[in-house]
Amino acid sequence: MGKTLKRAAVLAGLLAVAQAGGSAYFYRRTMRRSHAKVERTMKMAGTDWGQYMPLIQKRKEAMLAQPHEDVYITSRDGLKLHGAYFPNGEGNKIVVCFHGYTSQGMNDYIGLSDYYFRNGYRMLLPDARAHGLSEGKYIGFGCLDRYDALAWLDWVLEECGNEVQILLHGTSMGGATVLMTGGLELPKQVKGIVSDCGFTSPKEVFTHALHSMYHLPAFPMIQIADAVNRVLAGYGLDECNAAREAARIDVPTLLIHGSADAFVPTAMCDEIYRNCHGAKKLIVEGAAHAESYYKDREAYEKALDDFLGGIIK
Repeated sequence: MGKTLKRAAVLAGLLAVAQAGGSAYFYRRTMRRSHAKVERTMKMAGTDWGQYMPLIQKRKEAMLAQPHEDVYITSRDGLKLHGAYFPNGEGNKIVVCFHGYTSQGMNDYIGLSDYYFRNGYRMLLPDARAHGLSEGKYIGFGCLDRYDALAWLDWVLEECGNEVQILLHGTSMGGATVLMTGGLELPKQVKGIVSDCGFTSPKEVFTHALHSMYHLPAFPMIQIADAVNRVLAGYGLDECNAAREAARIDVPTLLIHGSADAFVPTAMCDEIYRNCHGAKKLIVEGAAHAESYYKDREAYEKALDDFLGGIIK
């Protein structure tokens, strides 16, 4: 009996060490800038971008031919944040675009730049903290980025004046960011929000990834990662949830999601939609993660036309 208890105690100790080690490994790969890699994110998302590269390259050349400049602000916790700004004739409409996890501002809106430039929008493309040319060691997953978004809105008002009409557009992590930002007090110049494949919370999207992609239980990895992140990055993994924040949004909102999104399941969009009063929704059939615009450009642009036509003059 004594030997059995000793063996059980040793086994429990080994399992605890393994769980702690696995949690630390998961945390580093996910939350720390130095270990979060775009190649791994693209592989996990599973979207076949190769088929769209001719269009993306063409749009990229046209985008970079537009006058643009690097701009900087300081976050409330002292980070220097970078954005790319396209004046596009300096009209009274601007879209502030928030990119996805491990991406950067200039990458995720190459395709959509054509739509927004054609329709007279200035574009501001911030790099999220711990991404691109912005400072930061730990990724904010919308929970911290929402406050950075407010700082960018202050920059827009200073640059463009109080008569400007502002649209927030986010993709993936950026989609969660704009919804979480919508739960805060926004300047009256913000006329609407577009969230493309946004997740509900870091906790829920990590849980989904552990179950569906790694075939691992979320407990206790998520709980350990949550505790560590509160100490190191200053926020909990479910401290801010886009589905909860959606109930606070008081500007028109358009939700877009692909029916074949395996990275951020469509069920998250459905949950957000149920909570977001009066929101519009477009589900693009067969679209994988962040693929909706390229999968069906006609439907995507029509949804934008219908949505923006009612809120921005």
